Amino acid sequence: MQGNLAMPGNPRYQPQQLVRIFGYDNLYEPYLEVELAALQTLYEFGIMPKEDYEKIDAAACLALKEISTSEVDEIEKNVTKHDIRALVQIIQRIVGPEVGRWIHVPLTSYDVIDTARSLQFIRAFHVLEPSIKQIMFELNTKIFNFADKLQVGRTHGQHALPITVGFWLATINQRILFNLSEMRRYADGLVGKISGAVGAYNAQIGLGMMEINGRNFEREVLQKLGLKPAPISTQILPPEPLAYFLFSSVMLSATLAQLGRDCRHLMRSEIGEVTEAFSAEQVGSSTMAHKRNPINFESLEGTWLRTKNEFGKVLDSLISEHQRDLVGSSIARDFPIILINLQQQLNTLLRADKNGETFLMKINIDLERCNYNFQQSANLMVAEPLYLALQMAGYKKDAHHLVNHFLMPIAKNDGIGLFLALESIVDSEHDLREIISNIPFEIQTLLKQPEKYTGAATTKALEILKLIEETTKKWDDEILNEDPEPLK
Repeated sequence: MQGNLAMPGNPRYQPQQLVRIFGYDNLYEPYLEVELAALQTLYEFGIMPKEDYEKIDAAACLALKEISTSEVDEIEKNVTKHDIRALVQIIQRIVGPEVGRWIHVPLTSYDVIDTARSLQFIRAFHVLEPSIKQIMFELNTKIFNFADKLQVGRTHGQHALPITVGFWLATINQRILFNLSEMRRYADGLVGKISGAVGAYNAQIGLGMMEINGRNFEREVLQKLGLKPAPISTQILPPEPLAYFLFSSVMLSATLAQLGRDCRHLMRSEIGEVTEAFSAEQVGSSTMAHKRNPINFESLEGTWLRTKNEFGKVLDSLISEHQRDLVGSSIARDFPIILINLQQQLNTLLRADKNGETFLMKINIDLERCNYNFQQSANLMVAEPLYLALQMAGYKKDAHHLVNHFLMPIAKNDGIGLFLALESIVDSEHDLREIISNIPFEIQTLLKQPEKYTGAATTKALEILKLIEETTKKWDDEILNEDPEPLK
């Protein structure tokens, strides 16, 4: 369908993958699916005569698929002042009076709107998921390649303890895995409703059509759409299923922002451990030709800031006045922005060059700079194991104080390691000689080789790599929630 295909949000950020779902003139397609599912169920229940149902021919179905949001807007603006009644009038005009009298029976507007919205978000998730998996797979490649490559760990912006590059990336990838798992779980929990104007099935029960021959009308309609019914609803669905799905999407956006922030800081001139790919004709600054700005990493973080503020609208829509009001109606039209922004972040990382290599794969880790930066604090990085080893070896005083206030100044002034600084004061601290002799040889060796003090960094990196591989394989072997296809 051509026409107005702009999606909610900033027109600068319009990932093409989601236009089919959230492009403006495509928005009513799932609404039509709900209406047609209800129509089919009316026929199956023996309520709609066969001769009427059979008038819905291929030409009518094709015309129904071509109904655009702009067309509905025009009728709403000039005639009905109500969007769903405008849609109903268009459908009735296409299918004719015999079929038309059955349109929207026994539905209320939000039976259609909220159910269609669940379909939209399920389908949007199925668009997003392959990109998320590709991010994890590409990060796994980097984790494998850098699992044992030394990097200084940082806390509070300061050098802390040695880790590995693979370990750092694994902490990001595990968060992506967790949030994708949550997105899958909550996408599978999105529900629909065909429960009427206050949610109590008044019309269905009053007209004797809620249960026919042991078949439930709501369940039958939603089954055709691949959805389950909410346990109970008002005129609108309970907001929690969609809110939790969108929250998990926001959380994944934050994880991608974490990667952006880490890389942005590691790209700083004085650090230089990470570099963005820079194309031949790219410009880093409008005036400073020497600059290579981290624009993609900054975009990852900036998009998260936009996204988290969009979630405030979701929170504002968690309450309504009694069984429903219109306060949240316009707000909910912005909910897709959360997924649009998330796909935009994914596209930033997966943008491929002419050789098919993505931006993420082209992110360079400068191991020489990693080692250089590590060496700036290498002599001091065994402060933790040194003070612990001293206490475990029988040192009766405050070993932390000894290392912090006596050994650190010596190590810094003399440019030596902390263990050598300890050995240099044994003559003045006579009890230290025996204490040092109580420290096992292999630990003394470690205290002299801070680059070996990486703990389980390599092991944990490979564990996360394996976890991601096993989990995604398990998902591939399962059916999460089949993408509801439009009714024929």
